[in-house]
This record gives sequence, structure tokens and C-alpha cells, in this order.
Amino acid sequence: MSGIEWVVEAFGCSSQSLRDVAVLQNLFSSIIREMKLRPVGETQWHQFPGTCGITGLCLLAESHLACHTFPEHGSLCLNLFCCVPRAEWDFETILRQLFDADSVSIRRLRRPYQSNWKQVAGD
Repeated sequence: MSGIEWVVEAFGCSSQSLRDVAVLQNLFSSIIREMKLRPVGETQWHQFPGTCGITGLCLLAESHLACHTFPEHGSLCLNLFCCVPRAEWDFETILRQLFDADSVSIRRLRRPYQSNWKQVAGD
């Protein structure tokens, strides 16, 4: 049994969009709704002084959804971990639309819950 983790990075983004909490809230809402995820509590948002980059974190019954924006570099990092199987989501199209991203990198990782490694007695 294993979960899936998506590590998504968008580059060449609009710095204005990366500073807009409402844009990120809408992104999280779409992901949660369309992937049928179940939030545990409210999403937490923090906007950093100076660069106005934003970090968001939503705890999910399935695990977590997080993002970090770097307006000074025109980039966005998004991480979604689900311990329950989910269909793919079109991260690339949506991030290109919302943030005017030049490029989007998506890594999909299988995250096993257990390993075949056996602890040696006395360790």
C-alpha cells in the first residue's frame, strides 16, 4: 500500500499573482473540491513582509496540501500528499492560467507506508 505525493513547481510566474492570497485560496479550493479531498480545519496562510511571498498549508484527512510563492523569483512550489489514491489533476494547465507560468514541473512520487527493511535486533 502506498500514497502519492505531487511536487509541483511553476516558473516564470506573474509576481503580482504570486502575492495575491485570493488567487492561492481559489487554487486550493479547486484542488480540494475537484480531487474530493477533506480538509481538517481551516487553511493557514502567511504573507511575508518585504517580498510578500505566501505560504499556505491545509491539513487533510488524506494528508496535506502546501504552497510557497517566491514573487522575487517568479516561482511557486506546491506539494500535495495523499495517502488515499486520487485521480490526476491538471496542475500544468491551471498554474499556467492562474500565474501565467512559463514552465511547470510535476513530479509524482509513490510513497510506501512500509518498507521491506527489517530492523536488526538490538538496534
